Amino acid sequence: MFEQRRPGAVLFDRDGTLIKDVPYNGDPARVEPMQGALEALARLRRADVPVAVVTNQSGVAKGLLTPDEMDQVNARVEELLGPFDAWAICVHDDCDGCTCRKPAPGLVIRAAAVLDVSPRDCVVVGDIGRDMEAARAAGARGILVPTGETRREEIQQAAEVAEDLSDVADRVLSAVDQAGEAARVSTGAAVWSPLVGWSRW
Repeated sequence: MFEQRRPGAVLFDRDGTLIKDVPYNGDPARVEPMQGALEALARLRRADVPVAVVTNQSGVAKGLLTPDEMDQVNARVEELLGPFDAWAICVHDDCDGCTCRKPAPGLVIRAAAVLDVSPRDCVVVGDIGRDMEAARAAGARGILVPTGETRREEIQQAAEVAEDLSDVADRVLSAVDQAGEAARVSTGAAVWSPLVGWSRW
């Protein structure tokens, strides 16, 4: 169990977590946010918690969509859900042997580096076991938000399971509130607010 401390960032899987999963989608018109995604992200942003996307997009390696189509879909995600502080994207397939494709930890480590935080201070939110394995491999806290596609064993093996993205925001912001209160008690100072950059791969 992870101790309740202020998270350095919340890193979201894209398909099935932030937006409805349309396999190998290259059409921005088919982007549809998951229920509660916009509200959860707004709450995190208001609390000065950096938010990023960590996503496998093997459709590029398979030739099922182009990098430009992928970028157009990601741009539509930001139109609907607001800007993210970093995007970490793996365009490889399983057979490519890369270190970034989830369940490998590379995307989590990359996003954390761009945001200038430790992976151990990140929360990774996703809908399948690969997301949770990537979080575990990077030393991050993983929160699974199951969908109809999530396998039973993935739910059973997850260290932490949330009902939906609103529940995720509740859990993360509870840690923020506790950390802020501890900071005020110990120093009497305002809670630190991070400055973050922008990066794409």
